[in-house]
Amino acid sequence: MLVAAILCCGVLFLALAPSAAAKKRTFKKKECIDCHDTFAKQYLSKKNVHAVVREQQCDDCHLRHGIVPKLLLKEEGNELCYRCHKIEALQLDQKVVHTALRRGKCVSCHDPHASDSPALLSAVGNDICFQCHQQDSFSGKVVHGVVEKEGCRACHDAHGSAEKNLLVKPPAELCISCHEPKTEDFRHAHGGYPVATGSCTVCHSPHASDQGKLLKASVHEPVTAGECDACHQSPTSADPFATTADARELCLTCHERSDLMGDGTVSHAPFADGDCLSCHDPHTAANPTLLIAQGNQLCFSCHENTGVKVLHPHAPIEGERGCLACHAPHAGRHNGLLDLAGGDLCFSCHEQIKDRGKGLQHQHEPFVDQECSACHNSHGSNAANMLNNRTDAVCYSCHVELESEFQLSATHEPVRKGNCTVCHRGHASDYGKLLTTDGSKLCAQCHEAMMGRENAESLHPPFEEAACQDCHAPHASNFPGMISEDQYSLCLGCHGQISDELQTAKSAHEPVRAGTCTGCHSPHKASLDVLMLAPSPDLCLTCHQDIKAQMETQRAHSPAARDCLRCHQPHAAAEPALLNNPQQVLCAECHEADAETFKRAHLRIEASAMDCMNCHAPHASKDPKFFKSNVHAPFASKSCDACHIAEKE
Repeated sequence: MLVAAILCCGVLFLALAPSAAAKKRTFKKKECIDCHDTFAKQYLSKKNVHAVVREQQCDDCHLRHGIVPKLLLKEEGNELCYRCHKIEALQLDQKVVHTALRRGKCVSCHDPHASDSPALLSAVGNDICFQCHQQDSFSGKVVHGVVEKEGCRACHDAHGSAEKNLLVKPPAELCISCHEPKTEDFRHAHGGYPVATGSCTVCHSPHASDQGKLLKASVHEPVTAGECDACHQSPTSADPFATTADARELCLTCHERSDLMGDGTVSHAPFADGDCLSCHDPHTAANPTLLIAQGNQLCFSCHENTGVKVLHPHAPIEGERGCLACHAPHAGRHNGLLDLAGGDLCFSCHEQIKDRGKGLQHQHEPFVDQECSACHNSHGSNAANMLNNRTDAVCYSCHVELESEFQLSATHEPVRKGNCTVCHRGHASDYGKLLTTDGSKLCAQCHEAMMGRENAESLHPPFEEAACQDCHAPHASNFPGMISEDQYSLCLGCHGQISDELQTAKSAHEPVRAGTCTGCHSPHKASLDVLMLAPSPDLCLTCHQDIKAQMETQRAHSPAARDCLRCHQPHAAAEPALLNNPQQVLCAECHEADAETFKRAHLRIEASAMDCMNCHAPHASKDPKFFKSNVHAPFASKSCDACHIAEKE
């Protein structure tokens, strides 16, 4: 029975206890497409799927990123592709490598995941090439048959080649692989010349053309007529491609030099040297008149400085005619192959500037002499208005002495920034010194707020008369505010009476002596009389801080609290401390020395014998009688006779 009971308990325990397998939790690794389901829909149904994508081996190229999605490749650029695709197999070890590959951009042509096009190309046929190469040069009335039928890959390698332009064979060999040079049609079309040994692209466009036989847009007349022997030796001669005359003379057998020069007297250097081929192709060209390069690019191949990109290009250079808008190609009547001289050429377009300046009273000398290039770059410039340099540098090229004169401690902002044309016109003006406007109107263009007269009770006469230059230098000064001389000299130059006062004064106000008149007065306008910056005593106390502190914490002397000028002169005085009168006289204006109370308070000592400020503070005191803070004990107890012997009357 006991054994049976134990067995039953064991069975029950095992039945109730969770199994070990149930306790153990397992994790299954998710695949990338479990999350990237949009990617799967987009790529996995395409005709051509990259092997690693098809096999869901994303880790071959990508690093796992976790919760935060961030694209991390195991290698940069093409290096990732080269882990599987060997450089040699892709022909990337060749002399010429496709630009996209050289720059590490396999994905320029190939989709790294999947595509409906072969080789995972992102487009079909020639369209893949036209993603980078302009389609215009492959379009025309006549398209090369092989381009239409087989596409670019018929002649070009996609990755690398031993030939220029990624050609699959050397140029001549490539052409004769389709065009049999031994046929009668071929020989007749080329006048019997052994062109198969040369370069077909001398005359033909390899892709498309508007001319028959894929000839380039501009064709030399002998080529059109099939008269190669007009310039070259006979096709049966030992050197059939040799010319019948020296290149410098050959062109002139058909083209009259006088016709090419017209009425010009100054010849283009290549033209003068007979070097026609420096600009023209002798057979065909993609550009008009057999030019070897398009428009301005031909000129810039020699004149590199004129081809530099600038912020302010001359409009004709970017126009339809380009350089030919101003220059003759073979010979001109003036230096630089110009059709017209100097200003005449400029004013042929800028006539309104010439007309605008004619009637103005003051004209800039270069403008009068039509020397436009003295200030302007005829091809373009990085400076505004096509100036040769920054405005001030252009001006200083003539006004040399001004550059050093303006290098002072206080410089007018436009001068400091080199903006002379803020105030001066470059061509002509109705105002002296070519100013843009007259007097204070010019200053008001920048200083309008300061020059307003609202709420101004007093105006400085030069300010009222708008005579800014009576006090200020227009360009630069060694004094603050760009005043023309130091304040002391400038102010006293008009206020001579103050100068006279200083000659005989016993005391002078420190700001006057230091020449800082603007410490008390506004130089332009003020809401107070005599241009005061603030009323008294507020103005005075901005400097006399010790007196201000006394008056704020002690009992203020009534005249001091009311107006400092009640007792003091503002500039200079014949008395010490700028007093209006001798001390006793000044105090007696308020305090009657003959009054009985005064005599009793002062032990009947004559006021004329006393110095009031020996005992009293003139501005403020804690004492009702304005005694100074520190008082001699006998004096405080009015025991004067302890020290003094008072004479009896």
